[in-house]
Amino acid sequence: MHVMAGVLRDAQGRVLLAQRPPGKHLAGMWEFPGGKLEPGELPQHALMRELHEELGIQVDPADGAPLIRVPWRYGERGLLLDAWQFTHWQGVPVSLEGQALQWMLPTAVDPAELAPADRPILQALCLPSIYAITPADVAPDQRESWRARIELALAQGVRLIQLRLPHWPLPQVRALAMSLQASVVRHGAHLLLNGDIDGARELGAGMGVHLRSAQLEALQARPLPWGQRVSCSCHTAAELARALAIGADFATLSPVAATASHPDGTPLGWAAFQQLADAASLPVYALGGVAPAQLALARAHAAQGVAGIRAFWPDLG
Repeated sequence: MHVMAGVLRDAQGRVLLAQRPPGKHLAGMWEFPGGKLEPGELPQHALMRELHEELGIQVDPADGAPLIRVPWRYGERGLLLDAWQFTHWQGVPVSLEGQALQWMLPTAVDPAELAPADRPILQALCLPSIYAITPADVAPDQRESWRARIELALAQGVRLIQLRLPHWPLPQVRALAMSLQASVVRHGAHLLLNGDIDGARELGAGMGVHLRSAQLEALQARPLPWGQRVSCSCHTAAELARALAIGADFATLSPVAATASHPDGTPLGWAAFQQLADAASLPVYALGGVAPAQLALARAHAAQGVAGIRAFWPDLG
């Protein structure tokens, strides 16, 4: 079943949510408005029709942009939830089918109150397009220079950063994260610790974890509260499915292209990346041999954005 969802964002950045009415599947949970295609109907025409019938507004597909496609299963029933984002429409949204409506900032929405298939849409709304990762060869005596680099990146608009510092003692990584925490929170950003679930849990606000493949395999549930980001390092469809199963917010999928750090790795290429990302049911960042300049290319191939190391820190080249 192909279902269209309209993500309406107003001038304050809020999104419109509709509550599923009593008597329906998942009654009481919130979702993005929309509905299923009728036989022979084009997806964008279905979205126009559903938003008019449900909310009394007119949208023009030319004013919208695809956000994310979410394959999902509710028991025996499978669906493809196809979300499009709009910032312009004609009319004032009102409830025409008896459902409660509310406008909320995406960051204020509790994912636990959303229908499960709608949670990846929320994550795609909240996540930025750039995911910067610190180089693995940074030495502990470079702490101050890297603290300054990260502060500068935050000031310049980077909102998702991973501390990947394998040569550092764990207490020093946590100390660096703690020294950055106030800036991270002030900018509404997220700083992810590589593999350090306990450190992220102890530090709290603004801190998350990027899970290694072995950790992902071992976990049975999401390791942090919803407010703290959980990402996963993935290379296969099975790992992406596992990331979804434990409730991760997003994943990286690599390598898209050949990289100097992993010369023996077999690149996926963009076509294979898109096939895996489209089937993943959560936001996926392209990683491995990509740069910020390739963001449009990545988005055209179903990526949430691009992730990487040296190309994402301009002063490193």
